[in-house]
Amino acid sequence: MAGLLSLSRWRGPVVSVIRLDGMIAAGQGRLNDQTLAPVIEAAFRRGKPRAVALAINSPGGSPAQSSLIAARIRRLADKHEVPVHAFVEDLAASGGYWLATAADDIWLDPNSIVGSIGVIYAGFGFDGLIERYGIERRVHTAGERKSLLDPFRPENPDDVARLRDWQAQIHATFIDQVRTRRGERLNTDEELFDGSIRIGTKAVDAGLADGIDHLVPKMKALYGEKLRFIPYGPRRPFLRRFGLNMMQDALAVAEERALRARYGV
Repeated sequence: MAGLLSLSRWRGPVVSVIRLDGMIAAGQGRLNDQTLAPVIEAAFRRGKPRAVALAINSPGGSPAQSSLIAARIRRLADKHEVPVHAFVEDLAASGGYWLATAADDIWLDPNSIVGSIGVIYAGFGFDGLIERYGIERRVHTAGERKSLLDPFRPENPDDVARLRDWQAQIHATFIDQVRTRRGERLNTDEELFDGSIRIGTKAVDAGLADGIDHLVPKMKALYGEKLRFIPYGPRRPFLRRFGLNMMQDALAVAEERALRARYGV
């Protein structure tokens, strides 16, 4: 981790840069609280930083992991009294935008995609297919709701209603996070929570971001030209450094590319 290099030869104010790049999900090779906890802790603690910058490029993912990561950043920012600035690269969509709201302000490239404040579930229905080929589906459960949204059975309206209720709960939590963190900066004349995205200046006009700027020039403008940037990021798992676990890596890449494709990137 570059941030663990000796700081003794560096003089001047320091900004810790935490890279949040990829899909948010539990497991190795993903952005999640377990993986990022030591990274975030070190970024706030080492070198007495004047500020922490979040370099974000994420299509989102797990709501729970997004919430955990953002909450950890805020706890440490308040504890160490260190300001946090978010800089969006290609996109901070859905859970990626949740991470951005952990910052005190959010800065974009003119082409950055942000928003998608919503919750999605996607699946397939194979009941017609197996019926066509005379395949019998056999499922035995203890608990009548155990086989929820079984893709090999016709869609059950009660299951769909239950799913929508769960989505509504998560969506409400997401909205509360955005409203709490962005406050009066949000443009109340626009519909911000319908899952739509905004790009660059239109995101700024909506109050989802504070302006168009890039990490290095903005931080130097705020903290001086002699500013030192110390990068922090999760280590790659040991086996992956030698090209092992290739199948798992390939599946992870495919899944993330599919998620990014929703936003055209």
